[in-house]
Amino acid sequence: MKMRLLTLLATLLILPSSLLADQQEWRFRVFLDKKEIGYHNFYIQEFENETRLQSEASFEYRMLFVKLYGYEHENLETWQGDCLIRIESRTDANGKPFQVSGALEGESFTLRATAGDAELPPCNMSFAYWNPAFLQQKRLINTQNGAVIDVDVSEPELVELSVRGVMQPAFRYLLGAGELKIELWYSEDNEWLALETEAKGGRRLRYQLL
Repeated sequence: MKMRLLTLLATLLILPSSLLADQQEWRFRVFLDKKEIGYHNFYIQEFENETRLQSEASFEYRMLFVKLYGYEHENLETWQGDCLIRIESRTDANGKPFQVSGALEGESFTLRATAGDAELPPCNMSFAYWNPAFLQQKRLINTQNGAVIDVDVSEPELVELSVRGVMQPAFRYLLGAGELKIELWYSEDNEWLALETEAKGGRRLRYQLL
């Protein structure tokens, strides 16, 4: 996984500098309750006409040196504005494989995925936590299995959040997607700060910015 990421970054380095407008990254430590179990990183490259995202996640939960759960996920997305135009992802969820492939073709977005194939409208969004515009959507593509899920997002609540050890104002949203309930926090400048959701057994899965 790390080697593939290095290859991608090396490719970007040899592109003409005029094509690159901006680069961003979000790197999260992932906790199950109080136990750190891995990471989930997001890398964004802004080009003249499109945005490219690469994300990678790796979780491993052990108890008494016995591995109880493992998770590996890689995702590549290409965007034009707030519309997803390509996606390729692969996931191993504790030995169960998932794959998603999708692209804009004419006036529709063709999706081939473990959850089933679909022809969608031309402009769609995934669970693009890094882009607050996704909070305005009513349906989102799950990048793990390709399912298109109806979602509901609460109005923001102004709270205090510890980010890298410093308390700061943040807007908290509640996102419902079927049985999935996700809490999200954003800065006053709309930068993604944190994520928390319920895992199996009533435990809490939490993303903490590095």
